[in-house]
Amino acid sequence: MAHPTDDKNFRLPTTLRPRRYTATVTLDLEGRAFRGEQRVELELSQPTQEIILHANALELGEVTFRAGNDTRKPASVRVAPVSEAVVLTFDAPLPAGAATLDVLWTGRFSDGLRGLYAAGQVAATQFEAADARRLFPCFDEPAFKAHWALTVRVPPGHTVLGNGKVVKDEADGALRKVTFQETELLSSYLIALVVGPLVGTPEELVEGVPVRTWALKEKAHLAKFGQDAALQVLPRLREYFGLPYAFGKVDQVGIPDFEAGAMENAGLITYREVALLLDPATAPLSVQKRVAEVVTHELAHQWFGNWVTMVWWDDLWLNEAFATWMAFKIVDQWRPEWRMWLDFDAHRASALALDALKSTHPIHGEVRNAGEAGESFDAITYEKGGAVLRMIEGFLGEGPFRDGIRLYMRKHARANAVKDDLWNALGEAAKQPVSELATAWIGQSGFPLVSVKVEGRKVELAQRRLYSEPGVKSPETWPVPMVLRYEDGAGVREQRVLFRDSQATVTLEGTGEVKWLCANGGSTGFYRVAYEKAALDRLTANLGTLAPSERISLLADTWALVRAGLAPVADLLDLAGRFGDEEDEAVLDELIGRLGYIESRLTEGEDQERFRRWVESLLGGGLKKLGWQSVKGEEDRVRLRRAALVRAVGGLARSPETLAEARPLVARMLQGDNTALDANLLDTAVGMVARAGDAALFDELLKRMPTEPDPATQRRYLMALTSFEDPKLTERAQALLFSETVKTQDVAGFATGLLANRTGRDAWWQQLQARWKDLVARTGAAPMLLRRVVEGLGLLRTREHLEQVKALLQANPVPEAQQATAQTLERLTQDVVLRERVSPEVSAWLKRRP
Repeated sequence: MAHPTDDKNFRLPTTLRPRRYTATVTLDLEGRAFRGEQRVELELSQPTQEIILHANALELGEVTFRAGNDTRKPASVRVAPVSEAVVLTFDAPLPAGAATLDVLWTGRFSDGLRGLYAAGQVAATQFEAADARRLFPCFDEPAFKAHWALTVRVPPGHTVLGNGKVVKDEADGALRKVTFQETELLSSYLIALVVGPLVGTPEELVEGVPVRTWALKEKAHLAKFGQDAALQVLPRLREYFGLPYAFGKVDQVGIPDFEAGAMENAGLITYREVALLLDPATAPLSVQKRVAEVVTHELAHQWFGNWVTMVWWDDLWLNEAFATWMAFKIVDQWRPEWRMWLDFDAHRASALALDALKSTHPIHGEVRNAGEAGESFDAITYEKGGAVLRMIEGFLGEGPFRDGIRLYMRKHARANAVKDDLWNALGEAAKQPVSELATAWIGQSGFPLVSVKVEGRKVELAQRRLYSEPGVKSPETWPVPMVLRYEDGAGVREQRVLFRDSQATVTLEGTGEVKWLCANGGSTGFYRVAYEKAALDRLTANLGTLAPSERISLLADTWALVRAGLAPVADLLDLAGRFGDEEDEAVLDELIGRLGYIESRLTEGEDQERFRRWVESLLGGGLKKLGWQSVKGEEDRVRLRRAALVRAVGGLARSPETLAEARPLVARMLQGDNTALDANLLDTAVGMVARAGDAALFDELLKRMPTEPDPATQRRYLMALTSFEDPKLTERAQALLFSETVKTQDVAGFATGLLANRTGRDAWWQQLQARWKDLVARTGAAPMLLRRVVEGLGLLRTREHLEQVKALLQANPVPEAQQATAQTLERLTQDVVLRERVSPEVSAWLKRRP
């Protein structure tokens, strides 16, 4: 095994394991420093002369090893900064068996959003993947589970939250001493502390578990929705797993500055405020659904991730893919009218786009160190992983799949597991060869393009890997669980096929003429479909018969074929032209997304104006029919359809008439009239009015943004500041990024918003190149934020931009975002080539129109 002093890939030896940490941490909130003392109960399976602990930027004081009557001090304490560890070397071997290690240490709050850090008035922790070592000297790998008995000493007057219930709260001189109930066996990344002026909802019990949701005082009125969501989904999760909740209580906390969306710390879940806090009377439905989904995702982790934990970060997907899939499943049970699986399809689209690149990665891939683990938090791990689990559930059946999950949870309770443990449990419960199906999808990157030809009742299938780069071919195949949905004289029926080979012929059940066939019925499969022309014509002639998810897939698959050079862009445009009367808001969202790409990247000048007018003629009638004002008792789906149409006609097509209608409504809203605009219209209306706005509006939004208690409204105003197209105002917005106006958590989004601004883009890009190191520093080296900063460069458009991006990232590499760098460069290269190849085709298509 490599020694930690010279190898960042160092892994802890398994011959020494922690069993219990008993730690007291004293926080100096004003000085942003801390000191700690802890006893670690150890088990040594063999004698050793070294004890290796993780510690990052900690100063160790006195260290004492005890085994029975044997007390030792280390002969040396050597810091190993490359592996973020300290090596305690003793003069003679330490005996095997039970022992304790006492450690004193000091440290300082982290500057970024990891370890223990200051988020405004709140001190909070974020330890995943490997930052518990910034607060505790510990065994900071997920396989080293232990009990944690924590005490915190802080100045009085603060709310103090930990993983367990408070069992003692007492004065300790000038400080307050809070002792928490000892935890269940937990990995170090799941330990958490939050201290600050927080206000909680009243405690409510669900199946005996106390639940509270916390926020800063001025935002306390926004906590009820997240609280109610937890109360609704906890019993559903308990029923699914067949196991009670294990961690004593649930505290949910909105943190004012937070890197991720949320973190599933056992019993103390921390959230970015926008992912937890809202006013249901004024929040768009998309925000409500997102909060419900995130709350459910984190609560699902309390079982899948916290109760049973991966051994190492290469199985991170075991946590995240399952929680992603489970969140949609449980929220769909709770609120079926929300049609959450259509939202899941939109999430899956990001994974399909990423997985069509050569620089993609398998769901389960090699992770050599904790730094690489940070790059695994992407759409492949979450969305593709969730989609594959959904596909396997569809193949096995809902009941057998759930039985397998319950078996897995029982077998590995309080312990760690690897992917094969899950496959074995599913296979045992379902009596199916799950490993064959799962291994291909989890261990192999990419996905298939399934070609379909229908001759009578014979369906000819062929598969090959789909790359978004034209001309790239690869021989891989997958066992593809397909649902063939079709209509014949007897009506609509489904037939399931496991398509294993590169080619196959399937005979459809039933008799008579097949009117149409959808080769990804219900859109549950993680693959794209290319229909032979006659089969495609029959599908498009029966759009109204297809399910919304199938119409979405038809649009998305056609666009994927255009990107890959397997279909002309006219196919996509002709297909889009058939959706003028579309009334499903989820299908409209997909349509508008594809048309938005064409408008922003594939057209300019006169062609861009022609394209906008075509979009307005296609969808403007639907908006005029609905109008801007919702009526009493109107269904949510109608409101969402209106929002999509406003986004298309006002946002994408830039209709002067729609902008003129929006201006007075936004003005009334800013004057305090909450009835002026339906909540679902706010983001689009404010954005489009800001785009054409003046200095007075800029000043108004800039003034309101920092003091706005609702985090969704605050973000709406913040991002609107990036939209102003008056050159003087774009300059003012650009200057804000390097000020305290933009929180660390919002740096990547704000920088990306500035790159999306068409009048300010080039000037901002020049500034960004000159101040790249300043921008990277503004992220606090947070891996997720750095990834998003790099990905934002993909909004640039020209070949000159591409070469400049390559030069910038080559001269200033971002080690925490190597994967994102490769993916962004590959995607931007493809976008530039697509623009050069397809723009003339779009122009010709537009000119053929009357």
